[in-house]
Amino acid sequence: MSKQARIFLYAVCLAGLATAVYGAVACKIDDLPKFIAYLLTALLASRLKVELPEITGTISVNFLFILLGIAQLTFTETLILGCSAILAQCLFTKRRWPRIEQVLFNVSSAAVAIAAAYFTYHGPWSTRLHPNAAFLLMLSAAVYFLFNTLPVATIIAMTENKRLQKIWTDCYFWSLPYYLAGGALAAMFGWLTQKVGWQPTLLALPAMFVIYRSYRLYLGKLENEKNHVSEMAALHMRTIEALALAIEAKDQTTHDHLERVRVYAVEMAKRLDLSADEVEALRAAALLHDIGKLAVPEHIISKPGRLTPEEFEKMKIHPVVGAEILERVHFPYPVVPIVRAHHERWDGTGYPDGLKGEEIPVGARILSAVDCLDALATDRQYRKALPLDDAMQWVADQGGKAFDPRIVNLLKTSYKELEAIVHSQSQLPDRQKLSTDLKVERGKAPANGFVVDKANDTGNQTAFLSSIAAARQEAQVLFELTQDLGNSLSLSETLSVLSGRLKRLVPYDAIATYIVRGNELLPEYVNGDNFRLFAALRIPLGEGLSGWVAQNRKPMLNGNPALEHGYLQDSNRFSPLRSAISIPLEGLQGVVGVLTLYHSDADAYTSDHLRILLAISSKVALSVENALAFQEAESSATTDYLTELPNARSLFIHLDRELARCKRLDTSLTVMVCDLDGFKKINDRFGHLEGNRILRHFSETLQGSCREYDYVARMGGDEFVIVAPGLSASAAEARGICLSELAGNAGREVCGVEWLSLSVGCAIYPEHGVDAEKLLAEADRRMYIQKQEHHKILKVFSTLTETRRAAAVRDAVAG
Repeated sequence: MSKQARIFLYAVCLAGLATAVYGAVACKIDDLPKFIAYLLTALLASRLKVELPEITGTISVNFLFILLGIAQLTFTETLILGCSAILAQCLFTKRRWPRIEQVLFNVSSAAVAIAAAYFTYHGPWSTRLHPNAAFLLMLSAAVYFLFNTLPVATIIAMTENKRLQKIWTDCYFWSLPYYLAGGALAAMFGWLTQKVGWQPTLLALPAMFVIYRSYRLYLGKLENEKNHVSEMAALHMRTIEALALAIEAKDQTTHDHLERVRVYAVEMAKRLDLSADEVEALRAAALLHDIGKLAVPEHIISKPGRLTPEEFEKMKIHPVVGAEILERVHFPYPVVPIVRAHHERWDGTGYPDGLKGEEIPVGARILSAVDCLDALATDRQYRKALPLDDAMQWVADQGGKAFDPRIVNLLKTSYKELEAIVHSQSQLPDRQKLSTDLKVERGKAPANGFVVDKANDTGNQTAFLSSIAAARQEAQVLFELTQDLGNSLSLSETLSVLSGRLKRLVPYDAIATYIVRGNELLPEYVNGDNFRLFAALRIPLGEGLSGWVAQNRKPMLNGNPALEHGYLQDSNRFSPLRSAISIPLEGLQGVVGVLTLYHSDADAYTSDHLRILLAISSKVALSVENALAFQEAESSATTDYLTELPNARSLFIHLDRELARCKRLDTSLTVMVCDLDGFKKINDRFGHLEGNRILRHFSETLQGSCREYDYVARMGGDEFVIVAPGLSASAAEARGICLSELAGNAGREVCGVEWLSLSVGCAIYPEHGVDAEKLLAEADRRMYIQKQEHHKILKVFSTLTETRRAAAVRDAVAG
């Protein structure tokens, strides 16, 4: 405990001692049985306590009997009652007992709070302040709340190094309404005591239990939401780290380069006192700043020498491409500006925008300096690493030219300390790797025998000059193929290029590239004979020719295509394909797919064909992995994560396309905006997790009820949009009624309540608008008109129900 904390503790304890002495001097007990009953009930109530979020503390509902004591007992009685209840709250705990100074502080703080509240209610100025006793008791409750919570929050802030305002508002301020409600209850029980005596006041115990349960429910909901946010943040960071691995694999830098840059950048940001959002933005940007290199050909990235001007022009696009990719992620903090500007220079000669000085985001200035330092201090394809001190000196020389001089000076004074932090983190144990290099000595030959290498049977029939020509052609085609594979992030385009280039090296009658999806191989690209049969396959891992290759991570030479799982369902059918060669495509995360070539000749493939395929397998696997990562990022930018429906961005793109089609064909288009009525009540009553279940259930039934060519999207929250070509106004009205029934069914099936309905607004092209914004605005306006009508109907129905209920009660009383 710090010196200031100890001084504050002693001051509160002295104030509590003085209050106790005053209470002893003014000792007066008017009604002993009443006092004992209240004391025992308060001690019992002290057991009803809940843990406070984010700090080591509890809060109890015994304040209600303290307020009753203020209203009905003497000061001494109230002081004994309150301090005893607080003492019981401290000692009766499932955890280990608190230290003596903690108990003294809590009891002293409570004594001071009781004194302040008591004299607020009974002081000579109280009647002049307000004549109403209930108001004075609620005011006393507020004073007790302040004097009871502020000292505790202050000592916690001092001992746990947290901000007082944050601790008080997050952990205590939410309970103020309960204290005020307790004051009102105490006033009511005071009135009851005047009428019938103090004994019915003991019925306050159930009221305290209700307050306690509301405490528990509120804090439980708060904890669930906090856990959900933490899980989403962790998932977000794991996704960022996975993308970072794909970048690092393509760049072929040292394995821990990005992690080192992240540690350096984050520590520098903390030392520069950047905000929490800026630190988190820099943490993500440090891992993703080179994601744009996915669009740069790999032969440029991995070139073991200086770049040509043309190659450098291609390299300079990666900050722009990286920013465009990350714009679709919608980070809650400014990652994109850092990624775009991390190659800007302090003197304005950087790229892509030529920013200068303070125009460059501070995160980008930090990142550029630490990235350069680590790049100089590690081995690269085009040069050996410099000693760390020499690398730091080079960066320091660039201060005021390439880098912010303030950041360079800070980095120069702390780089050795930062390197020690990196080194300490690198000592953590790595995840155990699979035994992919294990050689199994046992095992028989496969059922269809070992491969036959036709190359060894041809003897010396191939002429010497033909061999040289074939070798040159092979080298040229391989070079072109490896160049082309890195030029596109489109999976279909990458595999199409592979198919065309590969046929010049390895002949085939059919080619199939299968991608691992869960526990199956699914055909991603198929071309050649029996195209439809191969395109329809779903191959379990470990089964069939390609499934075996994927599971065992071993190539297959001259396998039997008829063994491919699901290829020939009918044993009487004949396949023209008689041999196959298959290789696994192993990426950073394991096998991403299988490349299989089929031929109509038996034993058509040789060991040379296998050698060629194995030579390009790693390049193909990396290209496929990058394309899949890009595909996933692209999908997340246009798909709602909760319902898996298209999101607002995708809706506008589709709507513009549909409107262009309608203009060409002179046809109509209906836009329906739907909003769930009563959804907020569901969230408030059952929580957001149940609300999410409602949204998923309703989106599935909504999509299933529409036509195949209708387009259903989620705009956000509980609002959905349907784009229905050719749907008439009357048909749209009928569909709106059906959709409202679907909403009601979702509420009944998920939560068992009748609260949900649907407000639907329709706009038709071209009557109500000729562009997407006007149609959506008109449909939205009509939807809100219908929503208001629903609310009026509901209000009338509620009034009628209450009237009937009151009449039934009167009839029952009269009967």
